[in-house]
Order: sequence, then C-alpha cells, then structure tokens
Amino acid sequence: MEDAKIVELYFNRDEHAISESSKKYGPYCTSIARNILDSREDVEECVSDTWLRAWNAIPPARPNRLSVFLGRITRNLSIDRFRKDHAEKYGGGQTALCLDELSEIVGGDSRIEEEMIQKETLELFLRSLPSQDKDIFLLRYWYLMPIEKIAVRFSLSEGAVKMRLLRVRKSLRETLEKEA
Repeated sequence: MEDAKIVELYFNRDEHAISESSKKYGPYCTSIARNILDSREDVEECVSDTWLRAWNAIPPARPNRLSVFLGRITRNLSIDRFRKDHAEKYGGGQTALCLDELSEIVGGDSRIEEEMIQKETLELFLRSLPSQDKDIFLLRYWYLMPIEKIAVRFSLSEGAVKMRLLRVRKSLRETLEKEA
C-alpha cells in the first residue's frame, strides 16, 4: 500500500493503518531498534510503541515520508529505552560508542548543541558531503550501525570507515563553530 493511503487511514482513524504500517515498515523499524537495543523484547516493545505513537501523532501531523517519520519515532523510543536501561551503567553498546564519538563535536557548549539541533544546518552540511561519506555518517549516527557492518556494506576496511567518520565529524564541528 502506498504511504499516502496509509496516512489517510490514520486520518480516518482506521485501525488498518497500524497493520499496514507494520506490514510495510515493521522490518525497517525493527532493524533501527535492533542497532540500538540488545534485548529482543525491548526491540519488539519499541516497534510496537512506534505504531501507537504514530496513531497519536497522525493527525495532526501529516508526514511527507512515512518511512522517515516512523523511523524517527522508533529511533527516539529506542534511544530513550537505552538511556533508561543504562542510566547507572553507561557503556558497552553501539549507542554509547556513537554518543561518545559525537560528544567530541557538541561537547558542553550549549550554543553548538542548539545549532546542531537546527534542522537546516545539519541538512546543509549533509548535502555538502560526498554521497558515500553522507551514507556512512547516517548509518553510524542515525541508524547506529556498527563500524564493522558499515565496512562490509561499502567494501572498505574498518580503519577507512573510522577515518572517514573522523573527517566528517571534524568538518561538522568546523561548520557548527562557524555558525555559532
């Protein structure tokens, strides 16, 4: 079913919207949650909660790209669950590693953090990147994919992926500092 039709089901408060969303985007949302969380039960719960959040958000929201909308909900729910589960014992998984890597950029300067949150700055930065660097950056920091999997996906060594990420983070930091 097309995304526009699924969104209309949500607007009409038709419960088939949830089953259609799950059928079309369940594996996608599951892979996002699995990259963040260790527990199969937590992954299933976050994906299930995604459909409830979507039900409560549409309407009034009318997402242009349903996949991005649902992916963002899943990602945010999964990160919240990760933080809750690891509040006392920080470390270990890909989420902690990715957050550590990005902390080099945002540090403690709240003005830089505010700039990073602004959608336009990040979108412009991502558009300026070569296609492969943008894909690697998004896989690592949006989908929280392990470096090993990124390396395999792009037929690169892990060291090459780490170097590209380092260079992109450095460039992002410079961009944010110019904007601040």
